[in-house]
Amino acid sequence: MRKLHYSPLAIVFAALITLSIQPLAQAQHAPCCGAITPAGERLAALLDGMHVESLWLANEHVNWETGEPDRGAGYEGPGRHTHCSAFAAAVAKKKGVYLLHPPEHGQSLLSNAQAKWLLTAEGKQAGWRSVTDMHKAQHLANEGRLVIVIYENPNPKEPGHIAIVRPSEKSARALEENGPETIQAGEHNHNKTNVRIGFENHPGAFPSGVRYYVHSMQ
Repeated sequence: MRKLHYSPLAIVFAALITLSIQPLAQAQHAPCCGAITPAGERLAALLDGMHVESLWLANEHVNWETGEPDRGAGYEGPGRHTHCSAFAAAVAKKKGVYLLHPPEHGQSLLSNAQAKWLLTAEGKQAGWRSVTDMHKAQHLANEGRLVIVIYENPNPKEPGHIAIVRPSEKSARALEENGPETIQAGEHNHNKTNVRIGFENHPGAFPSGVRYYVHSMQ
């Protein structure tokens, strides 16, 4: 078999290419929004402990705080379809934070009402502040801050959606493509998903139709 011979210049050139590619690859996979702090780890543990994939299930009327069914199997009245807003309010209460919830507003179309409430002076007095972009939202969640992402349906008779941003060391590319990491109830409950998938039933929501909020004391 014929042996291949490479000139010293070719070897040096190949080495330089390898060295230039490695930092680029590392940068593509580096966390976009900082490391998860100890407070972020505690937030993640609290969210995991909500057991959202087995509670706050769609098509049942539930206790908004616990996610447990609280009406009989034959119940067909209001407030039984999906429970994203009840779940978000339950997480907020676990953190000692107020987010609009029953009985101040029923579970039907609650996420739209929460979206409106967050814009009011009452929402601001309760400690909620707007977050400028999804990069900042993910960074704050990684620090252990309580961050929500919400979409108000332009049709007031149709539901919007809300989710909690959970800590994640996702890459900048993953953030750009899918948005922050989230936990949510809804038509499908997810302990870990992202804004793009979680809000896909709402055309126009991701990326520019959603709003992010952080609680100033969490």
